Amino acid sequence: MVAYLKIAIAETSIMLRCGLENMLKHLPGLHIQIIDIGHNDILLEALKLHKPDILIINPLMPGFANTSVGQLRDETGLLQLKCIALLAAIVPDELVKQFDDYISLYHDFDEIKQKLEALLHAPDEEEPDEDETQNLSSREKEIVICVVKGMTNREIADRLCISAHTVITHRRNIARKLQIHTASGLTIYAIVNKLVELSEISVKSEE
Repeated sequence: MVAYLKIAIAETSIMLRCGLENMLKHLPGLHIQIIDIGHNDILLEALKLHKPDILIINPLMPGFANTSVGQLRDETGLLQLKCIALLAAIVPDELVKQFDDYISLYHDFDEIKQKLEALLHAPDEEEPDEDETQNLSSREKEIVICVVKGMTNREIADRLCISAHTVITHRRNIARKLQIHTASGLTIYAIVNKLVELSEISVKSEE
């Protein structure tokens, strides 16, 4: 079965863009439409217009370095957008960590295909669970638990191996879904819905 994907490539180097586009179009079992983005100035508008499934972007692209993946998703409204870092140079780990995956100049056809297919079939974190807290995803419940235990955004990010910006985005979504905007309110919610035991909160507060 052929998988149809719309992929945006954001990179200032035309050689890298064309080379990657050529590789992607020759991956077996995938029908890929490419959105070519050569400048950060048109990045947001191009994403809003074309609504790609996956964005492959150089984290060091001029104008993008000070933007987080979470901010990009918020500003475009593409909350399910999968983002892959295109590593053409040495990039700090903290910058790469916020992406769903990465590819480098040394990955071959099979490795790139495996990464795309893994993202394509990855479970949707925003999909609701069928239980009494069905408004929250599994990841959001994890974050609620961490919040009521008194963890900071950075501590939560390190615990769940995601970026602090992603934690902030999740917390914003939690507040919107539950209409709860305080830690004490989340604590009551977590206890009532059996996400945490009262003893867990008590132990944390005594430390």
